[in-house]
Amino acid sequence: MGVFVFLPLVLPLTAWPVARLAEQHLHPRTATRLLAAVAGVLALCSTLCLALLVVVGTAQLPGNPLPDGWSDPEVRAAVPYDEVAGKAAIPALAGVLLCCAHVARRHGRVRRRAARALAGLPPRPVAVLPDRTPYAYALPGGPRGGRVVVTSGMLAALDGPERRALFAHERAHLAGRHHRFLLTVQLAARANPFLRPLRTAVAYTAERWADEEAAAAVGSRRAVARAIGKAGLVSRGAPVATLAGFAGFAAAGPVPRRVAALLGPPPAVRVWPPLSTTVGLAVWGAAAGATISAASSANSAVTLYFILKAATPL
Repeated sequence: MGVFVFLPLVLPLTAWPVARLAEQHLHPRTATRLLAAVAGVLALCSTLCLALLVVVGTAQLPGNPLPDGWSDPEVRAAVPYDEVAGKAAIPALAGVLLCCAHVARRHGRVRRRAARALAGLPPRPVAVLPDRTPYAYALPGGPRGGRVVVTSGMLAALDGPERRALFAHERAHLAGRHHRFLLTVQLAARANPFLRPLRTAVAYTAERWADEEAAAAVGSRRAVARAIGKAGLVSRGAPVATLAGFAGFAAAGPVPRRVAALLGPPPAVRVWPPLSTTVGLAVWGAAAGATISAASSANSAVTLYFILKAATPL
């Protein structure tokens, strides 16, 4: 077990370089999937190792509900007994579980509130709200996979091609299930603060992914750029923040960067960059960190299981 139980707590630092480089050099679809997967694996591993430390720390507390054999001197010698780390892991794990539960509960609450807000509208793929405040968002869920919600104020601010680009952008969010990637990195950032840069990066790459899908759908990158720029200028957010902010869709990323990317050439569709490039090194470093974290947490879990199993009286 040894030091391996502590490695997953700090290995998320290996994903920092790829968080920024993936935004610039990888296709947004690849970057979103890669960063969300890395964040999810690293968060699960760090949470598991916190739980293992809690088991070790709890065994040292007087009156704990664990078997007496778990706190024997022989068991202490076989596991990385650290009274400070073991006891500190207890409130740390409780905080992680509370934060993740809060995110999951808010996700469900916002989804239910959004569904109730649209209950009186016709069941069409596009729901137009009679509101002069210009905003639009994608609402996942339902038998058709979700709906695009837009206000009359937003439609009035855009012309025909820009409206088509807006609808294509929001439909791309629904088709790509972007809310799942965003929820994954939100939970990961709560589980380990070192993963917050990945949450910010995925919020941007998910928008860029939808931008590129919209450009392919309407056949004009410039039209999508105009729609994004104009929507960014006139949009002031929804009166009910939880609706426009559902699953992180309000974090649309820096609009000037998105417009500049659309005015340039389309990104190369390359699943895995070569190792000889900077982004390739960063990707391989993040993949190695996630692999080592998974192996370390698995090694610690298996080791602790057999030690405590042998120490537990029949």
